[in-house]
Amino acid sequence: MDDELANALGDPPAQAGRADAGHGTYRIFARAEWSALRANTPLSLADVDIDRLRGVSDRLSLDEVANIILPLARLLNLQVRAARSLGVVQDMFLGRAVQPPPYIIGIAGSVAVGKSTFARVLQAVLSRWPDHPAVELVTTDGFLYSTKMLEARQLMPRKGFPESYDLRRMIAFLAAVKSGENVVSAPVYSHLTYDLVPDQEQVVRRPDILIFEGLNVLQTAAGPSLLASDFFDFSVYIDADEQDIAAWYVERFLTLQRTAFQNPASYFHHHRNLPAAEITAVAQRIWQQTNLANLRANILPTRERARVVLRKTRDHSIGEVWLRRM
Repeated sequence: MDDELANALGDPPAQAGRADAGHGTYRIFARAEWSALRANTPLSLADVDIDRLRGVSDRLSLDEVANIILPLARLLNLQVRAARSLGVVQDMFLGRAVQPPPYIIGIAGSVAVGKSTFARVLQAVLSRWPDHPAVELVTTDGFLYSTKMLEARQLMPRKGFPESYDLRRMIAFLAAVKSGENVVSAPVYSHLTYDLVPDQEQVVRRPDILIFEGLNVLQTAAGPSLLASDFFDFSVYIDADEQDIAAWYVERFLTLQRTAFQNPASYFHHHRNLPAAEITAVAQRIWQQTNLANLRANILPTRERARVVLRKTRDHSIGEVWLRRM
């Protein structure tokens, strides 16, 4: 580690991290302990930015950004700088021009736990650092098979499960980004139509940082020889108790009934006028049969593969941060 990077780390707060989790794999930080690690990192977002980035039913505040995301952004900035230093060493050894590859951050967690809002806010915060202004965000939704193909394979009830994704295409995308290709494209998904958008792609042009967000990005299930996580430099898991996530899912579904479902193009348009009791029952059934089953079988078992676990409380705020021991 160079002197500049060592100085940037500074001295940690006394006795930071009170206990271990996962058989000693993680050090647990209470909210106040983690907040202290922000040091002098400036708050670069305003309320108007949070309003623009916040998802349906999410309750993210500037206080949450200041106390949770800014310390994480500081850690990530140091990680990116360290990774670049190692890259310089390898390029020098190989006798080639220094070209650090994009730094890839994976973000995992359940449906309705707040991954998308967190990813957007993290992107906004990291892009304001002069060291890495080009920060792209890509979600795994675009790598789902089309509705037509899912129906043909009888996978619609398991949409979001590992087998519903085009893993080969996902791996090819991540490999191209990590290898430093100048232009890489990803498919685009519409949450309104609940399907891929035909003839539309998201173009990624050699970013400093790529944030890759999705349910199963830390999955280790059988499949291609390479896994998505093989390309990650860092990973975050958004965690909460099952009953809280279930309540957030139902709340979001009811909000969407009053908004997006009213659009004739919505996949759920046929639910737009259901009485409160019936739409609640629909949401609870989808949660139980699909999302909870996926969480228990595929998503939660990957939690301890993450470098950082953010533990949410019932009011959506982060109560604990687990930091994996190096």
